[in-house]
Amino acid sequence: MGQRRDTILIVDDERFNLNILQDLLDPQYDIMVAKNGSQALKRAAASPPPDLILLDIMMPAMDGYEVLERLKADNRTKEIPVIFITAMGDSIEEAKGLELGAADYIIKPFSPPVVTARIRTQLNLKWSLERERQLNRKLSQLNDTLADKNEKLHEFNVILKNMASYDGLTGIPNRRRFDEFLDQEWQRSIRNRTPISLIMMDIDFFKFYNDNYGHAAGDECLKQVAQALFQSIERKVDMVARYGGEEFACVLPETDATGAKLVGQRLRSAVVSLHLPHEHSEAETMVTISLGAATMTPEHGNDPEMLIKKADEKLYQAKKEGRNRLVCAISDI
Repeated sequence: MGQRRDTILIVDDERFNLNILQDLLDPQYDIMVAKNGSQALKRAAASPPPDLILLDIMMPAMDGYEVLERLKADNRTKEIPVIFITAMGDSIEEAKGLELGAADYIIKPFSPPVVTARIRTQLNLKWSLERERQLNRKLSQLNDTLADKNEKLHEFNVILKNMASYDGLTGIPNRRRFDEFLDQEWQRSIRNRTPISLIMMDIDFFKFYNDNYGHAAGDECLKQVAQALFQSIERKVDMVARYGGEEFACVLPETDATGAKLVGQRLRSAVVSLHLPHEHSEAETMVTISLGAATMTPEHGNDPEMLIKKADEKLYQAKKEGRNRLVCAISDI
């Protein structure tokens, strides 16, 4: 039996907009449509409910703000993430929607990469929260039903260890997990005499982003960049982690310099495809990253810090050459 597809409810009184969004999203998602606020409220409360709602603001009879207020007031629908559709691009209107509980905005005319990226981000956050709720329920059940204290303590420690391995903001592996994973794969590379690659990444002019857009927007930027990088990794053996602040790292076991270059190009493109505005960047008008890649076939006596240092040097070179670029070591070290 195939994996269940996420369901998106599109609410718009204009058939033209419905058709565009249906054509864009239908290959990946199950689609429900509503042409007005009343239909939207009924379909949102259906069983099973949609996983996400795209809601037009400007509609006759009942506008998007009123629909959102009713959705948030109903226990059946209050947890469904809502992305507003608007042609206004007005910061005051955006603030109003966010205060009412909207998760995000997309602007008409639609940019397909932005639409799909923002939907994917909200669905990832939704399922992350659902996993957290499941975890909390599991902990509660353990506390209520397990009589053996040692067994409860063991399971609790496993959960805590897992939680300690992931970054609280972005949901991807954190620095601690990165260090463990790199050391583990480093030792494996020594045993098997295989190459290992590392890509260090930094969001370009992120301090300017925080200073001008605010720390809340900065956190949202970090989350979207992290998810874009995480979703760009195709092999289960690879890892993307938050290295610290606005810096990320990607460990690529059994990967030579050529393979590292291909992955690095894919990571850089994934961030560009988010089309996150950054008017204060000196590299581009959108959020970009700089990347440095290095490869080693380690031997006994070598240290993973050698690989980190070399990748950092290439990252520094990428910044020095203008940013929004990948610089690789010419060959394996």
